[in-house]
Amino acid sequence: MITADQLKDVMERVDALNHYLNIDSKRIEYEEEQLRTQAPDFWEDADRAQEQMKKVKSIEKWIKSYDSVRAQAEELKLAFEFYKDELVTEEEVDTNYTKVISAIETLELMNMLRQEEDPMECVMKINSGAGGTESQDWASMLMRMYMRYGEAHGYRVTISDLQDGDEADIKSVTMKFEGGEYAYGYLKSENGVHRLVRVSPFNAQGKRMTSFASVFVTPLIDDTIEVYVDPAKLSWDTFRSGGAGGQNVNKVESGVRLRYWYEDPDTGEQEEILIENTETRDQPKNRAKAMQLLKSQLYDRAMKKRMEAQAKVEASKKKIEWGSQIRSYVFDDRRVKDHRTNYQTSDVDGVMDGKIDEFIKAYLMEFPVTE
Repeated sequence: MITADQLKDVMERVDALNHYLNIDSKRIEYEEEQLRTQAPDFWEDADRAQEQMKKVKSIEKWIKSYDSVRAQAEELKLAFEFYKDELVTEEEVDTNYTKVISAIETLELMNMLRQEEDPMECVMKINSGAGGTESQDWASMLMRMYMRYGEAHGYRVTISDLQDGDEADIKSVTMKFEGGEYAYGYLKSENGVHRLVRVSPFNAQGKRMTSFASVFVTPLIDDTIEVYVDPAKLSWDTFRSGGAGGQNVNKVESGVRLRYWYEDPDTGEQEEILIENTETRDQPKNRAKAMQLLKSQLYDRAMKKRMEAQAKVEASKKKIEWGSQIRSYVFDDRRVKDHRTNYQTSDVDGVMDGKIDEFIKAYLMEFPVTE
């Protein structure tokens, strides 16, 4: 049975959320923005109208989420009083408490995601490290882990490019997480190098092996965000898509390869960005998707420049290293540990089945957004 102090803590956290989220201001803003959608000429500019509707729904979501948490907290308070009169059971009160705590934590976590790019869908690329079959198997395991995570959270996960390994598994894979909310905001925590330690199934002597794979996550931008692509720095190749069966695979060059020369605005150094897309058997569609991926990468680079500038200003704060080793998965010790937050769990099987929410939460709590 929960205590009076636990109930007090719940009500204080709900009041704090009202303050942090500026709910009173959001209610006024919602009414003002909703009125704009009622203008007679509102739908004459379809793109602008859709952007306005998106803004209205975003504000409405915050209000509804907070109101739901507030209502659950009030129900818990009522149940706590009813228990004294023996109108509800101890189990019912505790069940209500568990539900409201979960709802509060979800909203507190959403409050951490306030950057412009956080609500966006995202692209994830996994590259196997050195080590041949062992690291390629590890990359394949990570792909499965993130696909399970995406499916459990209502994202539509699609593979836009996959490079098979020399013998089995994968060298690299590019996946998109679409159709859900805050895909980038949550999965940005996975950027970096992931380290696996296990007794290798590929080693006849049963030796303990260490493998690495890198994960890169970028926001997937849409048509509402303008990103300049210099056509003079762009070139295309086509090729026959690999994969299983079908005459079209063998005869039609549906796969596209985009090359873009990116110039660092600070140093002037140039780098070739290479993107391949074999998602469909329709070359024009693959070209469009490859261009979207390029724009997402360019947006991501501009975003990281902004983060680097902010990090210099806030030099006293712990810096996020995008390319560093972030997490170790030690199978025989039954341990997965994040080196940035020190959060760890012994539920290795659960993690590999996509249960990485606690790692994501720990990361967002460790590196909160500052305004």
